[in-house]
Amino acid sequence: MTKPRWQHRPDGSTWGDWGADDQLGRLNLIGPEQVLKGVAEVKTGKTFCLSLPLDYPGGQVLSPVRHPPQLRPVIRNKAPYYNYVWRDFDPRLTDVASDDAVLLYTQYSTQWDSLAHRGALFDADGDGVPEPVYYNGFRAGEHIVMDADQGVAAHALGIEQMAVHGVQGRGVLVDLHRHFGETPRKEVGYAELMRVMQIDGVTAEPGDILCLWTGLDQAIMRMQGKPDPSIKQACAVLDGRDNELLQWITDSGVAAIVADNLAVESVGKPLPEGYMGTSLPLHEHCLFKLGVHLGELWYLADLAEWLRTHGRSRFLLTAPPLRLPGAVGSPVTPIATV
Repeated sequence: MTKPRWQHRPDGSTWGDWGADDQLGRLNLIGPEQVLKGVAEVKTGKTFCLSLPLDYPGGQVLSPVRHPPQLRPVIRNKAPYYNYVWRDFDPRLTDVASDDAVLLYTQYSTQWDSLAHRGALFDADGDGVPEPVYYNGFRAGEHIVMDADQGVAAHALGIEQMAVHGVQGRGVLVDLHRHFGETPRKEVGYAELMRVMQIDGVTAEPGDILCLWTGLDQAIMRMQGKPDPSIKQACAVLDGRDNELLQWITDSGVAAIVADNLAVESVGKPLPEGYMGTSLPLHEHCLFKLGVHLGELWYLADLAEWLRTHGRSRFLLTAPPLRLPGAVGSPVTPIATV
């Protein structure tokens, strides 16, 4: 008999709720009924691309460890296969062709986080010693691995799980930019989020994908690939240290959370004196405990404007990641249909 991966689970988590081997988390709440709810929101057939150009934000101001995509030619016949004149190699042929490869940081631009993106030191064995684990008790070094040559793979919780399930359902947009603007940055907790949603008549139900528009996407676009440090202090972010907000995420049943900013929540905050725990509490709560995927750096500005003009907040969202086995994140080109 296979030994269970965990003897007890984090307080308030969903570990085991969809089975011992579940790798989808609250994406399990998006099934045919939820897809039909999304389809029912389609009234005009108009679509919106919700992705930034994948070489944006540009530079490394927002993330010093991630780099823009680098395109290179495929090599064929020991020559760059780019504007490749076939006649140079076979006088009978008139073809000209190009083929490229890309070095792509999966979380540089518009992205999904997989459930293997953030774990925690947690005593899943119940022996008094915390070990590095991820959602549903999958283990660092056993399921999410790196070999001696730094080859990496998430053999559990990889982004391909999300892709195979499919990400299509009802999106619900909350317009934080309308209420808080771009400057100064506002940390939005439970009370502020509920007030905004009440004023704007927005409701989120189990299985919905919650989308937060802060305006950072349009600030990124204005900077045309050359952001300055001011962007790190612009626009609203969720206050991940607000326990009421975290409890609302639990109680709401939202299947995933998306924002146009770097991390959905505030990053880089000084830790309180004497604090022991996570630097990103909303990430820990969502990815590690609940199995709620996070989408970051989405482009929501045009959709938000259209929804506001038409007195709406809901739409059909189609947002599958790349089916890239073992990856812990993925670029995505989401489509909203209204």
